[in-house]
Amino acid sequence: MRAALLTREYPPEIYGGAGVHVEYLARELSRLVEVQVHCFGAPRDSPLVAAAYEPWDRLAGSAPHLAALRTMSIDLAMAAGVEGADLVHSHTWYANLAGHLAKLLYGLPHVMTTHSLEPLRPWKAEQLGGGYALSSFCERTAIEGADAVIAVSGEMRKDVLRAYPAVSPDRVRVIHNGVDPDEYQADQGTDVLLRHGIDPGRPIVLYFGRVSRQKGIVHLLRAARQIEPGAQVVLRAGPADTPEQAEEVRELVSDLAAHRGGVVLIEELLPRRDLVQLLTHAAVFVCPSIYEPFGMVNLEAMACGTPVVASAVGGILDIVEDGITGILVPFEPGDDAYGTPADPARFESALAAAVNSVLADKEKARALADAGRRRVVEKFSWSEIARQTAMLYRELTSA
Repeated sequence: MRAALLTREYPPEIYGGAGVHVEYLARELSRLVEVQVHCFGAPRDSPLVAAAYEPWDRLAGSAPHLAALRTMSIDLAMAAGVEGADLVHSHTWYANLAGHLAKLLYGLPHVMTTHSLEPLRPWKAEQLGGGYALSSFCERTAIEGADAVIAVSGEMRKDVLRAYPAVSPDRVRVIHNGVDPDEYQADQGTDVLLRHGIDPGRPIVLYFGRVSRQKGIVHLLRAARQIEPGAQVVLRAGPADTPEQAEEVRELVSDLAAHRGGVVLIEELLPRRDLVQLLTHAAVFVCPSIYEPFGMVNLEAMACGTPVVASAVGGILDIVEDGITGILVPFEPGDDAYGTPADPARFESALAAAVNSVLADKEKARALADAGRRRVVEKFSWSEIARQTAMLYRELTSA
């Protein structure tokens, strides 16, 4: 069987969890089926990559909506490029339209993995302008026409069926994201910390993720005023969805640094080895997301033996066992379109209290960390995720 994986991101151009997912899924799937990766961007050296695609030159420009049009131009080329495959598997709205078109062109089964849902991310209108209507069109068209929809968590499956009632429940399968516990394991070196001005001798409260409404970084920055003052607050934050959000975070960081020491903002993307060292030395990793289809970063922290404090939202509920592998902070969404906390101050205080409880109890922290690592190894290996995915492929191609 020849499976074409359609994705925006693939090494070395990875900026989010969906890209990490495709990287490891492709590697493990290639042991079970023939894999051909079709991705955005420059040519790759990987033997798994069949082709990489650039957007049409005539769509160049800085207007936000042009970014969506450039994506759709790549989807057209990608659909033409997968001829000869037995099945197509698309990831994120960036590649979903290509998968749908390939299904129509060649009569192929189309599998799409939902890493997030456009109707639940209305703040993207700030980022894409009218392009948000196009991204929503691409996702809706593909998800309603796909032969199978993979939801990366149980909560994501519920979200799919709520957001797209035309999708039959029997077409939506839960197959989790994963993590490689051999790559994400403790690194006791300190060179990365020292390079970024982080004191290895002081507790570290760590965040890393995009600057996005979805990720809740502004709530963590406000909560940090209540976090134990002896701890450092380290944020690997970027890229931002919009320049305005980037500026808001910089201002909050500056304000926080005026009230406490040990605030470190890292805005550049870091290689995996650097992230692993940061995770290893963190006393606690914080995931303050207000919307999180899965939350792979929590798995990465747990794999490195780091206690996790996370919002009780979305796919995080499939990962973190409250009081066993981490601490879940209750989250009540407000009634606005963005899903911001109903009571931001209460949510932020609860975040700080959970972090402080881990910082104050080393025995508790060690127990959470050990249980988290065990859960990663037992439940979230990429080999198991690839096995489940290959089984789905065989069901569809043999039907």
